[in-house]
Amino acid sequence: MIDPLRDLDSVHEATERLLDAAAGLDNAAVAGPSRLPGWSRGHVLAHIARNADAIVNVLEGRPMYPSAEARDADIERDAARPLGAQLDDVRESGIRFRTVGATQETVEGGWDRTVELRNGITDTASRVPFRRLVEVELHHVDLGIGYELEDLPGSFTEREIDFLTQRFAGHKDVPPTTVVADDGRTWGTGGGAEGAPVTVTGAAADLLGWLAGRRDGAALKVSGGALPALPAL
Repeated sequence: MIDPLRDLDSVHEATERLLDAAAGLDNAAVAGPSRLPGWSRGHVLAHIARNADAIVNVLEGRPMYPSAEARDADIERDAARPLGAQLDDVRESGIRFRTVGATQETVEGGWDRTVELRNGITDTASRVPFRRLVEVELHHVDLGIGYELEDLPGSFTEREIDFLTQRFAGHKDVPPTTVVADDGRTWGTGGGAEGAPVTVTGAAADLLGWLAGRRDGAALKVSGGALPALPAL
């Protein structure tokens, strides 16, 4: 069951974990490469901050970003800032997001209303805090500063696997795929592409890494065919 107020608290906790970890960096480390191709850690931190403001736009009925070009330009503009400025921005934008989130029950339609994200994608407002949580948690991992997929809260990992398997369900490029965690939890996805059914089994962190494009799936066991190549998120 979606609980947006609980998710707002989880976003705050995840943001604090990220800030505490990033505070141990220095300016040279911020300028160094992240795990995302072509992005420094400064790019990742800038994106985390600008995404918070973009989600505020969504909740207040404005376009998430003025354009794809403006989104990219804002990240590039902010990426080279020193550590202190980066941390302040992540913290302050997070406060803005949490403040607006706390008002949603008073907005017409409340958490049940439909909002528009990027590229015409729509969702209910109640799911937006979890979408923000995904940004904070996965990009914390992308910083490459000691926080790994295995360190993510188990409840988050399960929910994100739920979300991603639903996202790829019926996709024209993904064959029928059963995703099985080592503890027996099972999800179905794909099905839009021709081919024999495939079963992918592994640790939850490795499954999430594959689904989210953070790992190549080498640690996973595949039966019935090759490991499906998933579309970019």
